[in-house]
Amino acid sequence: MLSSSFTTCMLISEENESVIEIETEKQGKYIVCFDPLDGSSNIDCLVSIGSIFGIYKKIEGKSSPTLQDALQPGNKMVAAGYALYGSATMMVLSIGGAVNGFTLDPAIGEFVLTDIDIKVPKRGNIISINEGYSYMWDEAIKEYVNSKKDPKNGKPYGARYVGSMVADVHRTLKYGGIFMYPATYASPKGKLRLLYECCPVAYILTHADGLASNGATPILDIVPESIHQRSPIFLGSRDDVEDVLLLIKKYRK
Repeated sequence: MLSSSFTTCMLISEENESVIEIETEKQGKYIVCFDPLDGSSNIDCLVSIGSIFGIYKKIEGKSSPTLQDALQPGNKMVAAGYALYGSATMMVLSIGGAVNGFTLDPAIGEFVLTDIDIKVPKRGNIISINEGYSYMWDEAIKEYVNSKKDPKNGKPYGARYVGSMVADVHRTLKYGGIFMYPATYASPKGKLRLLYECCPVAYILTHADGLASNGATPILDIVPESIHQRSPIFLGSRDDVEDVLLLIKKYRK
């Protein structure tokens, strides 16, 4: 569908090693980066899964698309969103302004606007991270997670981790809190892909008044060096993300 829409010139998929260039006679001016099925390991157990996408515009003044068109920072996106396939099917979308949610009405086969101008709470009470990797975290992450579980610091945060990024991010968007996939000793550059996982969800959370960072730089300011580049990510409620960034900065001194 994308390749025959006459609107795209290049596609970047998690499933393809190299870029997919559209036939010249069908080319438009947009580049679409996407993860077609996020959380696919959860299909057999019926856990929510999703699709993620980000849309860029081809750099002006160029006749044919090149790799440079694909390697733009997230702040150059013109739109981003994700679809969540769970108890209902929802698409969350931003075209540079408000973040809106559209729920599929199976009776009419159409997506209906149900969540208008979504804003992530300034602070939440949920932390989402895979604690199975805690033995490979650096000290800043260990201290942050432990502080959120310690009743001496107030009511402990709830722990929620689905293992499907779209599901975890959507809950964070709606309820607040923080989603983290930090670097580990085994994956020092992070695990999630920058172009079609981190950037689109960072775009959504940022336009919903949240924050998204790799621990040092806002996700949307990172200039990709390759289409499958990986990155750590910390995203969610502004105050929660700022808390973990302060700890990371303290340990880097």
